[in-house]
Amino acid sequence: MSDDRKKKKKKKPNAAKPAGNAEGAAGATAASTPTASSARRERRKGRAIVQLRRPPTAAIPESIASVKELLVADEDVEDVIDAEDRASIVDAPPTLPEVTVDDVAASVAPPAGTGTADAEADVAGRIRELEERLDRMIDEAARRAPAARASAPASVRPLAPLSSRTLPPTDDDDATVFDTARELLSTEFYMRKWGRLGMRNRSEEVDDFGFDPVYEEKALPLFNFLYEKYFRVEVEGVSRIPQGRCLLVSNHSGTVPYDGIMMKLAVKREHPDKRDVRWLAEDSIFHFPFIGSFTNRIGAVRACQENAERLLRQEALVAVFPEGVKGIGKLFKERYRLQRFGRGGFVKLCLRTGTPIVPVAIVGAEETMPMLGKLESFTKALGLPYIPLTPTFPLLGPLGLLPAPTKWKMLFGEVITFYGHGPEAADDEILVNRLSERVRATIQAMLDRAVGARRSVWFG
Repeated sequence: MSDDRKKKKKKKPNAAKPAGNAEGAAGATAASTPTASSARRERRKGRAIVQLRRPPTAAIPESIASVKELLVADEDVEDVIDAEDRASIVDAPPTLPEVTVDDVAASVAPPAGTGTADAEADVAGRIRELEERLDRMIDEAARRAPAARASAPASVRPLAPLSSRTLPPTDDDDATVFDTARELLSTEFYMRKWGRLGMRNRSEEVDDFGFDPVYEEKALPLFNFLYEKYFRVEVEGVSRIPQGRCLLVSNHSGTVPYDGIMMKLAVKREHPDKRDVRWLAEDSIFHFPFIGSFTNRIGAVRACQENAERLLRQEALVAVFPEGVKGIGKLFKERYRLQRFGRGGFVKLCLRTGTPIVPVAIVGAEETMPMLGKLESFTKALGLPYIPLTPTFPLLGPLGLLPAPTKWKMLFGEVITFYGHGPEAADDEILVNRLSERVRATIQAMLDRAVGARRSVWFG
């Protein structure tokens, strides 16, 4: 019996044979031939399925609307498309049109026959227009995304964020309003806007130390006002600065030091070659919010041997203030008395790189904020070396940090060279201290002569 059953099972697939007579063939042909209406319906089904299976194009909102019209117009197509296909279509994230580099170059290319200035302005305007168009497309896609997720089936709908679950259930329009309000109240929205705005105010290229020429150009009117009108800086001997690498060694003064930027402007404006000065700023400045990045972007460099040596190897003009924090922390009764020049680090730097020194004496900066005292007991917890006590600070609050409009004078001395000593002399501590004291004595003598010749703090 078991063998007979197996044979019958094997013969079952071959039991259905096509009709051999003409009547059976005609019946089969009639059964397989659809009517005209059913043929059109099948073609519409095929087109709808192909459109739904096709990847989303640039005009995502129009394609979704057309699919919804097909679903409403033809119930048969709606039966063909299952819930999983609908969810994948509705949840498909709107994509932006693909833009190539050639398209951007063609769109921002200036018209032929325009001048250089007009061409740059036209290119900048076209770039801003492209950015605004991109922002509008991103915002429109973000607004449509919540509505698409809301219309998706519950089984495939993504889990909403925790902040949105606390809101009461609303219709699609209310949900869009709430999402827009939540986005406007979020910090990420303003960080994006602030980042885009900040990048527009920066140059495309900065050097290894963060110097930003575009940012410096925007701050230059303020610095020129301080240099010309407020401090009325007078410069002598700036032509003594030689070509190539050079180290400017100066006294450091003023509770809030302005001497670095004023020296930079003096050399840039008065030197025959209009050289740029990169001055080394104290490490404590970079612990303050925004001040460290600000000084970097206008040309300052964090003070250390490695940074200074890299700049000198690039034939740069570098300014140092060997007094450091002790120089700007002097009391008013100690004005124009140079403090100890550290351990002679600038001398070791010159010996290793063969760099000449130009001594610089600045008169007038000591009186901008005369320090009567300073608090040092609890300032370490705040990350500050001290809190200054001046006639106006902290009595007037932040206004007390404004400098007094004293008359400045900047003197550049004769070049000092160490060509008689090789790089190995940087390891001789006695020689380093002797050369450092020689430079210090030169600057002190220049200060004494300038202060003795001055008739008034306010008018020079």
